[in-house]
Amino acid sequence: MDSGRWRRGAVSRGMLPLLALHAVNEYYRLPWKPPVTAGLLASNTLIYLRPSFLDSLLPFVDEVWFNPHLILKNKDMKRFFLSVFYHVDESHLVYNMISLLWKGIQLETSMGSTEFASMVVALLGLSQGITLLLAKSLLVFFDYGRPYYSEYAVGFSGLLFAMKVILNSHSENFTNVHGLIVPARYAAWAELILIQMFVPRVSFLGHLGGILAGILYLKLKGSYSGPNPLTTIIRELTSLLRWPVRFIRNTFRLRRRRILGQGTVGGGERRSLSGTWRCQACTYDNSDWLSNCEMCGTSQSSESGGFSRQVSRRSRDLSLEELRRRRVERFG
Repeated sequence: MDSGRWRRGAVSRGMLPLLALHAVNEYYRLPWKPPVTAGLLASNTLIYLRPSFLDSLLPFVDEVWFNPHLILKNKDMKRFFLSVFYHVDESHLVYNMISLLWKGIQLETSMGSTEFASMVVALLGLSQGITLLLAKSLLVFFDYGRPYYSEYAVGFSGLLFAMKVILNSHSENFTNVHGLIVPARYAAWAELILIQMFVPRVSFLGHLGGILAGILYLKLKGSYSGPNPLTTIIRELTSLLRWPVRFIRNTFRLRRRRILGQGTVGGGERRSLSGTWRCQACTYDNSDWLSNCEMCGTSQSSESGGFSRQVSRRSRDLSLEELRRRRVERFG
């Protein structure tokens, strides 16, 4: 989370192609592509670029700065929720998105997309709420209004600190934090101090709020044995949004099945369909109103003997390719 005044026109897009190349390369080598992480990357990048088709819909960064004074005074929830998706410059965006790519892939792959999405929503509310509470507490109890209560900040890094806490919560390994080797479970705290020492413009309370949000999330999750209500809501919403797609896909499949027929060639899985009978010779599924196989001519009562058995033997002698060719010719 970066603080300070935003300057229009100070945007150089030389780093964005490198971010895109890095993201494509990471996703290309993954057997499963985490969709929520990709969506977060895309939304942050699109908000920063402000393409023409979104320009009229997106508020400007001056309207969404995270400022405790303005949020509490005006009850401005737009600043509370949207400030995490805005970045002051290209290096700020690229640094956060590369970190999100690495953490998001690991967390989403391990916990699943629905659980990961619910975690991101919870961490957003917790980190922003804790940051707001810390700023207000410093003002009320210590009369310390500046820079925290009146500071302007944006960026995704508060959530990234929370993700780092969760990712390393059970790790027994050591990690490198800007050249300093520390236990992985304390990496977020070490990074908080080092970044504040060398990059004074960043929001200390925003990063601290993210760390505390990650710790609180783990505590709440560990103490609650029931299903996550937020995960259940997201799963139901996702299922509701997918229903039109499933309906169209199933309709298309049914229509295609009616056009191409229900049959299978080549000894596939034996299955019984309502209103059909399967030819013992070529395994084609025929309608009940047909007495002979529509594909090879074998009688439905192939066990009765005589002509039907001869036809059955003859059809078995046909090659798989010949049966396919006859089926294609029959249905044009």
